[in-house]
This record gives sequence, structure tokens and C-alpha cells, in this order.
Amino acid sequence: MDNNLFKKLDNSEIWELRTLFSGICYRLFAFWDTETLVVATHGIIKKTQKTPQKEIQRAEEIRKEYFNDKNNVL
Repeated sequence: MDNNLFKKLDNSEIWELRTLFSGICYRLFAFWDTETLVVATHGIIKKTQKTPQKEIQRAEEIRKEYFNDKNNVL
């Protein structure tokens, strides 16, 4: 995996996909369900160097809800 494009955020199960398009930094937050399934939670246009903590928390909540719903179906 290219660490410049996809990296695991500290103290989290969330990964950040980073890309630059037309001078704008886009960030897509995601997590792994299985070895081959990546689930994207949401994306932002990043305006600062540091990833906003509220966006990481939002992704963690979506992850928790995803696995809770998945376990309730099984």
C-alpha cells in the first residue's frame, strides 16, 4: 500500500485515502470489513494539515453502526 495515498489514522481503526485534484486536497475515510472489503464512511475537503478529530469520530461512529447492523442481520 502506498502510504502517501492510504494511511491508518493514529489510535483508530479508520483509514484515510488522500488525493489531490485541481489543487484541492480530498480525504475519504474508510475501514476494513474483511481482507478485501473496504467500507467508505464519508469524505471531506481538507483545509488544514491536521485531520479534524470530529471527522475521525464521525467515521468511528459509522463503523460501529455498520458492524452493529451487520451482526444483527446474521
